[in-house]
Amino acid sequence: MSTNVSLSIVNCQLSTVNFMEGYLASIFIGISLGLIGGGGSILTVPVLVYLFSVDAVLATAYSLFIVGTTSVVGSFSYFQKGLVNIKTAVVFGIPSIASVFLTRAFIVPAIPNEIFSVGNFTVTKSILLMLLFALLMIFASYSMIKKDKKTCDEEPQKQQFNYPLILIEGTVVGVLTGLVGAGGGFLIIPALVILSKLPMKEAVGTSLVIIAAKSLIGFFGESGETVIDWLFLSKVIAFAIVGIFIGMALSKKIDGSKLKPAFGWFVLVIGIYIIIKETLL
Repeated sequence: MSTNVSLSIVNCQLSTVNFMEGYLASIFIGISLGLIGGGGSILTVPVLVYLFSVDAVLATAYSLFIVGTTSVVGSFSYFQKGLVNIKTAVVFGIPSIASVFLTRAFIVPAIPNEIFSVGNFTVTKSILLMLLFALLMIFASYSMIKKDKKTCDEEPQKQQFNYPLILIEGTVVGVLTGLVGAGGGFLIIPALVILSKLPMKEAVGTSLVIIAAKSLIGFFGESGETVIDWLFLSKVIAFAIVGIFIGMALSKKIDGSKLKPAFGWFVLVIGIYIIIKETLL
């Protein structure tokens, strides 16, 4: 009996430590968003799964709400500075919002709990989503590590819309967002710069608005069977918002573009860790 009590106490202590680390990580997510204009949302699902012990499928739903809410807060300063292009947000956002909503409402619930087995290893729905998320992290890390082209910061070009490519890009980003719960800013920003000829800062502000809209609409497209812990979500969001304001304050003293490659390497390591943990450990 005493052994069971001791184990219970140890497990409780470990759980408390993990939750403390989780809330600290939530602040870091917000700092990244406020400092470099994105990237932090890619850490939301790993934080929920590995530090808060949330099921992977539920974590992708929670992530949508966290990412959406923090992006709303992060976009305010861009609105005030006139760095949000509404027309672009609408053109890119409509296919993205539609696809993320449909993905959460129909595709995710349709994925079977057990996909296939190889020997003693069974690929479950949770493992599949985490592996997909890890691959997305590795892809995102590349866009953060590589040097930005100087053309992104040059004088703005005349805006033009490559409608077919924008519709395809918006749809793909929406499906990925619906599956793994990441904002997809690392995909949206280059698309806005290349396909809509937006200057980088305006692309970041417009991206945050698109991310906020599609993430929140995708979250509310969840199956009615999903049980949401609103108190827990509120706590995580509160810590992330604190991080956003810290990041915005730091951005006045630190050049976020110089920190972006280092953050990219960190994301790469986490992505590789997820693959190893989900398949080998």
